Amino acid sequence: MDMKFLDIQPQVRNLIQNQTDTKNNKTLPTNAFEKKAWETAETFEAVFLSQILKSMSIGIKADGPFGGGQGEEVFQDVLSEQIASQIARNGGIGLSHAVYKEILKTQEVNDQNVK
Repeated sequence: MDMKFLDIQPQVRNLIQNQTDTKNNKTLPTNAFEKKAWETAETFEAVFLSQILKSMSIGIKADGPFGGGQGEEVFQDVLSEQIASQIARNGGIGLSHAVYKEILKTQEVNDQNVK
């Protein structure tokens, strides 16, 4: 499915290359653990946004000769997931930054308890 209409990837790529979003004072991933934490936070935001998008389409009736049915319901769910994933990858609503920050805080606490 082509989601080019949502592609603002160059902005995100520039932020990752610079390692810090100076406008929002947010640190971005530098090592393997931080990159995995970022991916996890981004996935969490995508799932959250997907649920919001799905709830927005509840009650909307499809019309026409090919409207409705289980096939359309499945397609609508997949479309919501893909749109949410693309939104999250392209900066999202800021939830991934907050989750990422909390993952890093949790890891620091765990590292201190081990020592």
